[in-house]
Amino acid sequence: MPTVLITGATSGLGRHVALELVRSGHTVLVHGRDPDRTERLVEELRAEGEAYGFVADLASLAQVRDLGARVADAHPHLDVLINNAGVGFGEPGGGREESADGHELRLAVNYLAPVALTRTLLPVLRASAPARIVNVGSAGQQPLDFDDFEVTRDYDGVTAYRRSKLALAAYTFALAEELVGTGVAVNVLHPATFMDTTMVREGGIEPVSTVADGAAAVLALATGKLGQDTTGRYFDGARPARAHTQAYDRDVWKRLEAVTDRLLAK
Repeated sequence: MPTVLITGATSGLGRHVALELVRSGHTVLVHGRDPDRTERLVEELRAEGEAYGFVADLASLAQVRDLGARVADAHPHLDVLINNAGVGFGEPGGGREESADGHELRLAVNYLAPVALTRTLLPVLRASAPARIVNVGSAGQQPLDFDDFEVTRDYDGVTAYRRSKLALAAYTFALAEELVGTGVAVNVLHPATFMDTTMVREGGIEPVSTVADGAAAVLALATGKLGQDTTGRYFDGARPARAHTQAYDRDVWKRLEAVTDRLLAK
């Protein structure tokens, strides 16, 4: 029975994916920030299959690493990691927010957290090969500014969000190259445009697609044939597509790795 960990599973896209996974016979490890909501979801999932809950605030790198350690200890075989949790644009006109570690919040949750969690779980994933990593990105990508990596000047939540998703795409492609021959595939996708989620509504945006639309694409990469022999790719839904040009630049990969290592070491 394949085991899948999905972050940000207590609502929206993550919740829908978790329910579909448990119904199809997977052992589902769900992450949530709120203990009560996570427990309620686990109870719901266990009515249909095997599920376990893990609580952590991904805005804290210490909690991210602890999450990875707890998952690895409890489930030394892990077939799929779905980095789904994220922070959206925020309310229109909202100010700059910081994580528990003092990083710009969207960068922290959308990029630094999945990198830290993936690094913590890579030994388990490699030992479990063939395994998959699915990073939930976005078509909304904006070039990184290494002179203002944490968006301290002229802050805008949309800009911060889009830069974090560009960073996630670039990280995905670099990691895929690093993992060639290990049996661990890693891909990134834009699940669907403006899904009906709290994140989208908070940004004052009218939803144009459903979480079911996005879930189908995530599941295709996580457990379907689409993600079986594919690595280092960007998908728009379940269709192969092109990320922002900067995400493929190897010089950007090197600069991104250097600044990421520095921020994760703080």
